[in-house]
Amino acid sequence: MKLDVAVLVPCFNEAATIGKVVRDFYAALPECRVFVGDNGSTDDSARFATEAGAFVLHEPLPGKGNVVRRMFADVEADVYVLVDGDDTYDASCAPQLIEVLLNQSLDLVSAARDEVSAAAYRRGHRFGNRLLTSLVAALFGNRFSDMLSGYRVISRRLVKSFPLLSAGFEIETELTVHALQLRVPIAEVVTPYRDRPQGSVSKLHTYKDGLRIITTIVRLVKAERPMYFFGLLAALLACASLLAGIPVIQEFLRTGLVPRQPTVVLAASLMMLAWLSLACGLILDTVTKGRIEQKRMRYLEIPLARPAWDTRPRHGALPPQPEHRLQQRTG
Repeated sequence: MKLDVAVLVPCFNEAATIGKVVRDFYAALPECRVFVGDNGSTDDSARFATEAGAFVLHEPLPGKGNVVRRMFADVEADVYVLVDGDDTYDASCAPQLIEVLLNQSLDLVSAARDEVSAAAYRRGHRFGNRLLTSLVAALFGNRFSDMLSGYRVISRRLVKSFPLLSAGFEIETELTVHALQLRVPIAEVVTPYRDRPQGSVSKLHTYKDGLRIITTIVRLVKAERPMYFFGLLAALLACASLLAGIPVIQEFLRTGLVPRQPTVVLAASLMMLAWLSLACGLILDTVTKGRIEQKRMRYLEIPLARPAWDTRPRHGALPPQPEHRLQQRTG
């Protein structure tokens, strides 16, 4: 079985590197198709990509998430290679990543970055990556060591069942949480990560995009683990209620009077909000489980690509029957 491999390269003003990235992936994967998602570049990125042999898709909405969502929707393939257009990832590792995906029947293989030079990571990015990766691991499961890697190989069934909503650099976080939430088979492979070539400028803003990623994590916790989110909120409200109400109760037990009525109202209101938050968490947790089941069923509807040596029937297909058994059934 010949596999259709599509290399997806989101791009914004990467004229200094995009041509080399396209040529490197064609050299590493001669039978692949390279798609460059041009996100309104004001330089010659689109022209250089076309000259290198890539198919250029234009997405006017700014943001990496918007570009990737467009490519996920429009490009049909068996296996997808998602990589940044800044020439910091090693294209020669793509065959190895695809081989791991196919031979182990995985849905996602992420390239964990091993920087080959001190300048590969900008100041603060390494710490931010570890912090955000640890946060996601604590909330959704510890299966990735480099959550923000921009180099991944993804199966068709995961791409086509992924309801991508992010607009910017939060896409890696959303894709990671989606894979962890569905408990799909995944793996990590360590690959070289080098610094940007001269003339190439990073589009990632350390604090602005870091804050957006944290906001995305909070949003995903509320959407995917509502009992955890609203339970924690209920606990905080209950603690605040007790802190405000205990002195009033102590005063009442000692004197039989309630001199601070506004404090009583505040404590009672906070406790009511705590119970309301807990109730919301219980209800939304039931709804979320049903939604996850629907996403899982949609995921299972799409067949998984397999290597050429795997001749087993696809899920749901009947194995070939011996001729004498077919005759016996029809007789």
